[in-house]
Amino acid sequence: MTTPDPRTELLPPYARALDMVITGLHNGAPLIEMPFANKVQGRPGFLHGGAISGLLEMAAVAAIQHALHERGDEATFKQVNVTIDFMRGGVRQTTYAVGEVTRLGRTMANVEARAWQDDPAKPITIAYLHYLLKRS
Repeated sequence: MTTPDPRTELLPPYARALDMVITGLHNGAPLIEMPFANKVQGRPGFLHGGAISGLLEMAAVAAIQHALHERGDEATFKQVNVTIDFMRGGVRQTTYAVGEVTRLGRTMANVEARAWQDDPAKPITIAYLHYLLKRS
């Protein structure tokens, strides 16, 4: 029997397919790392926008899961809206992302997710995601 890897067990299969792992916390939220590889390349030498968008979505999902767990809430959620701002091209190196839950209400959650490579203060992409929360 294989022991689950704590760096990936909270991530869905899509994230694992792109070799994303949770490497720790950044400002209290799960930090996700995605290495550069041919499977995430778009135009030669650059990350594909879909891979970056997927990384941001995974960061947002991990942030909501973490925030819900912290307050002992077992709500489920589904994405209802997303806006992504691409600021610069991601190059041949590891990309990091973190989500910040800006609002966790009774029925809605809002998350801002940022992806960067060299410096968290210089994001390559920022996403604003909105989720509908449902309780049993």
